[in-house]
Amino acid sequence: MELIILGATFFGFLVLGVPVAFAIGLSAICTILYEGLPVAVIFQQMMSGMNIFSFLAIPFFVFSGELMLHGGVADKIVQLAKNLVGHIRGGLGMSNVVACTLFGGVSGSPVADVSAMGAVMIPMMKKEGFDTDYAVNVTTHASLVGALMPTSHNMIIYALAAGGKVSIGALIAAGLLPALVLMVCMLVAAYGVAVKRGYPAGKFPGWPAVFRSFAAALPGLLIVGIILAGILSGVFTATESAAVAVTYTILLTFFIYRTMTLLNFLRAAAKAVKTTGVVLLLIGVSTMFQYLMGLYEVADFAGEMMSRVSNQPWVIFLLINVILFVLGTFMDMAATILICTPIFLPIAMKAGMDPVQFGMLMLINCALGLNTPPVGTTQFVGCAIGGISVGAVMRTILPFYAALIAALMFVTYVPAFSLWLPRLLMGYKG
Repeated sequence: MELIILGATFFGFLVLGVPVAFAIGLSAICTILYEGLPVAVIFQQMMSGMNIFSFLAIPFFVFSGELMLHGGVADKIVQLAKNLVGHIRGGLGMSNVVACTLFGGVSGSPVADVSAMGAVMIPMMKKEGFDTDYAVNVTTHASLVGALMPTSHNMIIYALAAGGKVSIGALIAAGLLPALVLMVCMLVAAYGVAVKRGYPAGKFPGWPAVFRSFAAALPGLLIVGIILAGILSGVFTATESAAVAVTYTILLTFFIYRTMTLLNFLRAAAKAVKTTGVVLLLIGVSTMFQYLMGLYEVADFAGEMMSRVSNQPWVIFLLINVILFVLGTFMDMAATILICTPIFLPIAMKAGMDPVQFGMLMLINCALGLNTPPVGTTQFVGCAIGGISVGAVMRTILPFYAALIAALMFVTYVPAFSLWLPRLLMGYKG
């Protein structure tokens, strides 16, 4: 009965339009009160969930991404991408994918990525004659690569939701190949649509222009290398790398590029504080939810239900992907990770999937939800920038969805995409 109350109140609050964080917390409170547990359990679980040293990486990575967004780094990355692939059919679409991938590496946030790249690329593509729905779809889908990059705070959330079963350093290394796979899939989709619609190709500016734009963008791109090199060499931990990222970004935007203003710095700080507050609230209330799910053995129950459908690992992995996709359509990425990881990670591990590989599956699947109404954050941002309705964008979204799903299937069923680099660089034994 307690489990029914937990699930029914949670989904009931969501249907009523209650924000996800409050729906999680209120459903946990209702269950605790029904169970007759002391109310102090609520606050104990919330505090224990948030009072973890590793969570310091979250505000630092968020702040670093906001500084990159407001510090003018995007323009230099866009120019590099245009010079590299702008001469291919649908050149600005190709440039958009590459630029989103590169900026996603330095921001670590799909929302920051679509905000920065969309503000530059969507008006530019519209001016050059590209359809608005194409410009928005390319930008919003390519920006999801940011969830897999070393600066992604969602990786930190997953590592902690996994209960210490996975190394943050291994996750950071594991995200690089899936990010590359996702970029290639998006390039194929963008090129296919460009050919079908007859979009023109740009002109190659020559290798000297490519090298000049690379030199201009290199200081911003170095943040990924600094984080990886520092963690792999043992100079600093994954948590300390986030502080290093902030320090480097401040030096870069104030003293190297000299594009940061005091007003933009304050805007970046305010946005980082707001985002961090939302994430920590989600973590706190989700800890209560996870406590109750453990108490009522939800993971065992879900595993038993799946085993009744099939004992084949590939079927179980497919079921997990479908469930995560459905949940991601109406839940925020962080909330989905925090709630679903304790349920599905044990099931996936029992079926033979490594927790690092499952992390990549979780991140890509949750990122897909960011582009799916009714809670498609990146899609809403992209549509607002492009001045187009979500419905108009959804009518031509299938090629880009197909690219994302193809990348998800590669990561789900080919473990080497997620595990080769951690094994090569870190001696990961998983």
